[in-house]
Amino acid sequence: MAPARGLTARLLLAALLLVLGCSAEPRSSGVTLVFKHAHIIGPVDPIPSLLRAFEADHPGVRVTSESLPWSSDEQHQFYAINLEGASAGFDVMMLDLIWVPEFARAGWLLDLSPFVDAQGLSPYFPSAASAATSAGRVWALPWNMNAGLLYYRADLLAKYGLRPPETWDELVADVQRIKAGERDPRLDGYVWQGKQYEGMMVNVLEAFWASGTTLLGDDGRLFPHPERAADALAFLRGLIESGISPAWVTAADEELSRRAFGDGHAIFLRNWPYALDLFRGPNSDLRDKVGIARLPRRTPDGAGAGSTGGAHLGVSKRSAYPELAVALARFLTGARAQKDMMARAALYPTREALYQDPDLVRDHPALPRIHTLMLAGRPRPVTPHYLVLSTTLQPEFSAVLVGIKPARRAIDDGRRRLEHFLGSAR
Repeated sequence: MAPARGLTARLLLAALLLVLGCSAEPRSSGVTLVFKHAHIIGPVDPIPSLLRAFEADHPGVRVTSESLPWSSDEQHQFYAINLEGASAGFDVMMLDLIWVPEFARAGWLLDLSPFVDAQGLSPYFPSAASAATSAGRVWALPWNMNAGLLYYRADLLAKYGLRPPETWDELVADVQRIKAGERDPRLDGYVWQGKQYEGMMVNVLEAFWASGTTLLGDDGRLFPHPERAADALAFLRGLIESGISPAWVTAADEELSRRAFGDGHAIFLRNWPYALDLFRGPNSDLRDKVGIARLPRRTPDGAGAGSTGGAHLGVSKRSAYPELAVALARFLTGARAQKDMMARAALYPTREALYQDPDLVRDHPALPRIHTLMLAGRPRPVTPHYLVLSTTLQPEFSAVLVGIKPARRAIDDGRRRLEHFLGSAR
């Protein structure tokens, strides 16, 4: 009987070691997670230190950070090619929030609903939380927040006794008055993003809203007020033809337009909040000379609203370590990480409470004002078909802005093409 008892003892010992081994989370041993994100603009990149903090809390886990091109269109192309392929090669990804429904529908994202319920999304801006969900499921976590703002030269407006314009007519009159007084041929009026890419789409959408219309109605109808949409497009072209905006805006993205304004060569600028900290930096020529306001409206029933945007973090459905990848996404979208990113890189948080954080407000006094402007913003159409909408309409809108196509024809042609494409997709 002794050999049998010895065998039993060895089997019990082996079972005990197996249980202990399982409780030690072996998946955390020797694991490498890959985090894909856009290049971080700012004085300090907070990502490395945040990833080291996550690794310290998860012994045996290493996180590799890999940056993507600045252009959101190029980022989308990268994701689509790799996620549709056999192996994505990354675990956590930074997504433009408008991609979430599309990526979820394509089956590229891990369903986060088992890890995050509706209460878990309550600290975020409602628009950001809404963009993180589709078909009643949570597919991503809000990471940083954006809204289109009107930047203005506070020193020049004060010099001529002007207030920030509330309508486009006021902005045009302000530009004409200031340019006539300054007599500086290098000084442009209003600079914005007119290059054929997603940034141009945002500027056009904001012009639609300012004119009392939209791209996609609540009933799903495309261009519910085509005459207003055409008028808004023609207005943007008119800014260029009249000299209120320089011709080069049709090749401008966020950074090109920001640099022109930051160099003192423009009176007004449309851009995202990240630019404010650069304008107010110690080496800026415009330190203490820049103000922010809502974008103007054109019609009495129009809305001076900036487009809300920003980035969410999603987890690849093909991640070999889904629980750890979710933990990383939750850590990076937590209050500690978002505060650090705001403090060091001026990436504006999606957690509303941080806009009243005493430490952040001390160093960024405009935070409460930006919070108000973000709440007043409007989202781009939240639909799995947004990429089709954008890529179909970009060449149509661009043709109007560069002056080679009438606005109403562009609206009609764009609608016909979209009805064909979307009809085939349904």
